[in-house]
Amino acid sequence: MAATGTISIKPLHPALGAEIRGVDLTQQISQETFRDIHDAWMEYLVLVFPDQPVTDEQHITFARMFGDLETHHQDIIKSSHKPEIFRVSNVDDDGNLMRPDDPVIAQISLAQRWHTDSSYRPTPSMGSILHGIEITKNGGKTCFTNMYKVYEALPTQLAERLKCRRIRHNFGFLETLAPFKPLTAKERAAMPPVWQPAERRHPVTGKTSLYISPIYNDGIEGVDEDDVGDLIAELIEIAERPEFVYAHEWAPHDIVIWDNRCTMHRVTPYDLSDRRVMHRTTIVGDGPVSAAR
Repeated sequence: MAATGTISIKPLHPALGAEIRGVDLTQQISQETFRDIHDAWMEYLVLVFPDQPVTDEQHITFARMFGDLETHHQDIIKSSHKPEIFRVSNVDDDGNLMRPDDPVIAQISLAQRWHTDSSYRPTPSMGSILHGIEITKNGGKTCFTNMYKVYEALPTQLAERLKCRRIRHNFGFLETLAPFKPLTAKERAAMPPVWQPAERRHPVTGKTSLYISPIYNDGIEGVDEDDVGDLIAELIEIAERPEFVYAHEWAPHDIVIWDNRCTMHRVTPYDLSDRRVMHRTTIVGDGPVSAAR
């Protein structure tokens, strides 16, 4: 376990992930401590802060140290109390367990597929911070994969197919994957499809990662429409290799932050009769995606 300034850092997996102790996120943290946290974030991509029983207000205060926060464009997902909070929950705002056939559950369950948050925005998210308020007894792990290493592992032929290509990220593609509440005209207008480079340069580290988000990807430049799904499936197969993936098993009041610019994530299946209440803030991106070349 390493220490830097006021925090201690324990790596959790060879590819990514570290546990951070020595900080209390229920209190305002110093700029020095924040710099140490940010440096660790850039190195480990995913940070876990155990036992942080923050309120939503405290969660938002911490998140704002990284930048402005997104407000989700769907009312059925965002909190009615704090619009900065994205509810990754099978429990509604009034504390009631939702029916398994609720349209919100269908949409939330799509998180069981690999993705990166807000890739469908012209300026995608920088990162996300998730607070595990109520966790399930079984399942519900969140898996993260290091997309720097995935990019490095691409076979030469596959890398050539993606070289200088763009991939389409379409929020509306979700409707083809699950029977959730149809998007309204306003929601469609708010998030038209965007094209993002497949090879992404990180604005801080300067490293190159593969940039895909399979639950939103419905087109690749230069690839026939009928072949897009197969190509994305090839990329997923590499991304989910165990040597690239850290699987986080939640404890109550864990806070996890990840870098959407160089990771993907997914949740493992869980029993929908178990309450699962997770509150997420999403940090506005620091600019449009930069192509690696």
